[in-house]
Amino acid sequence: MNLKELYQEIILEHGKNPRNLRKTENFNKDAKGHNPLCGDKVHVYLKLNENKKIEDISFEGSGCAISMASASIMTDLVKGKEEHEVKEIIEDFLGMIKENPELKSKNLEEDDKTKLMCLSGVKQYPMRVKCATLSWHTLTSAINNTQEEINSERLD
Repeated sequence: MNLKELYQEIILEHGKNPRNLRKTENFNKDAKGHNPLCGDKVHVYLKLNENKKIEDISFEGSGCAISMASASIMTDLVKGKEEHEVKEIIEDFLGMIKENPELKSKNLEEDDKTKLMCLSGVKQYPMRVKCATLSWHTLTSAINNTQEEINSERLD
């Protein structure tokens, strides 16, 4: 199996069987996101403890396989991490999707980097970048408690 096939397999697996697709009980931060062009919708729920560590994270929503896979992978990777680590992972992921050839985060294991790199192919399809990044921007909004729905049309 070549790398492209592996990446497709990861996306399909997470798209068909998303992890953490539910509403977190006793969440204390949340945000909604919407991609009007493709119809993707996501609602991210966070439970941060007093030390700003993500005790639980989940999402509800619907959308294309890329959008659902991205949200699934994201929730898997950031659960149990501290807020500052999550912000660094988000920045690294968004940079990789837009221009960087690889991930540089020290807060990710190699297996985690492989899961995220499976989404790197979307940079060839600008309309799909918004599908892959919607949940990540929504997570940022939840962490920052901005109380504003993320609209992928207003993101650069």
